[in-house]
Amino acid sequence: MKRAFVFPGQGSQAVGMGAALSDAFPAAREVFEEVDDALGQKLSVLMREGPMEELTLTANTQPALMAHSIAAVRVLEKEAGVRIGEAMFVAGHSLGEYSALCAAGALSLSDTARLLRIRGEAMQAAAPVGAGAMAALIGVDLEAAQKAIDAAEGVGVCEIANDNAPGQVVISGARERVEAVCAGAKEFGAKLAKLLPVSAPFHSSLMQPAAERMAEALAEAEIKAPAVPVVANVTAAAETSPDAIRDLLVKQVTGRVRWTESVGYMTGKGCEIFVEIGSGKVLSGLIKRINRDASTANVGEPSDIEAFAKS
Repeated sequence: MKRAFVFPGQGSQAVGMGAALSDAFPAAREVFEEVDDALGQKLSVLMREGPMEELTLTANTQPALMAHSIAAVRVLEKEAGVRIGEAMFVAGHSLGEYSALCAAGALSLSDTARLLRIRGEAMQAAAPVGAGAMAALIGVDLEAAQKAIDAAEGVGVCEIANDNAPGQVVISGARERVEAVCAGAKEFGAKLAKLLPVSAPFHSSLMQPAAERMAEALAEAEIKAPAVPVVANVTAAAETSPDAIRDLLVKQVTGRVRWTESVGYMTGKGCEIFVEIGSGKVLSGLIKRINRDASTANVGEPSDIEAFAKS
């Protein structure tokens, strides 16, 4: 079957995520327990009970979303006989790339949890709270978004952070400059320009201190060749070399998430079905906007497991 498994990034979190899966399947509970042990924190309780303000702290959000995704993977493998290694590709959006690597066996679950905790803390520490911002520009392509950036006045950097889908580009950088881009974006065809509720200017050059911290952490982590090619955010192409994966995970902190190109790469190679594993349905929506002919499915709740097994 020509399918890919894809893993969501920040913004898909919700209080209660993974709880039903944990209640229904021992394999899921084992994942949450291992992540709790790796972090020395009852992250599973925070995921189940909140509060949302604490769950949304990036140092918590990143390992939490990964834990939910990998719990669903383990249940799929045990209950539905699904083998991740039989897919054409795995891919993830931003932190979701770590989930993809864990699912494909390139990273252990404990190492993935610890790396994402470090990543979240380093990204938050890289820029003072309030100094940076991110915004979504709706209705523009990459060229128009860049023109809006070039035309905006203001101090500091502003860069394209995510190419999510046709008509959805996310920018990131110094708050003053990002706000200036939003103010003038309609002149370049944007239907809407809105600041995002994030705590730092992710995927911009302002994250360079975090990239340096991740280079140190990743140098100590064991990375194996994945069982299935991982389509990297930075290159929008399949990677299998542990050394290349390590390097790209460092570059990903400051680099653009090339999601439109990544989905295009996979469909260009013959992929027809994209299975989003974990919390929410954000990626499925983006994939349908990128390629209307692509089929999508979601696996994050017990009912999804049953439906996927039948299909």
